[in-house]
Amino acid sequence: MKKPSEMPRSPVEPGVILLAPEAGRTYDLGSMSAVFKADGDETGNRYSVSEWWLEPHTAGPGAHHHDANDEIFYVIEGTPSLRVGDEWITASRGAFFRIPAGVTHDFENRSGERAGLLNVFIPGGFEQNMPAIVDWFRQAKRSR
Repeated sequence: MKKPSEMPRSPVEPGVILLAPEAGRTYDLGSMSAVFKADGDETGNRYSVSEWWLEPHTAGPGAHHHDANDEIFYVIEGTPSLRVGDEWITASRGAFFRIPAGVTHDFENRSGERAGLLNVFIPGGFEQNMPAIVDWFRQAKRSR
């Protein structure tokens, strides 16, 4: 098995996406960031894969739902809190959540340690919203 520093620069097979740790398209949302690994043309908009990183004591995107998209969250670091419906659940590394379309959800980091979530958005196409989301977070920060 190759180490990340030994990873080939081009895909080994057509359609393969091969990224080193921390690689991807990063969106800075202040004390939260998103790193998109695959979306859009890369997946034929079938799914979107991203990491969401929250610094200690960081609020998430706010309660919301998606009318036509399921989401999967997998805790990769820390102990984030996820809202599912009206209930908040504090999750540890390895916890898995499937949020069906229409279910209100949110996530945040109430702990004193950094937290990370792997997110799969089905179907894909979510990354196209990120420039507007980044702008919204910047404007919300200025108005505080």
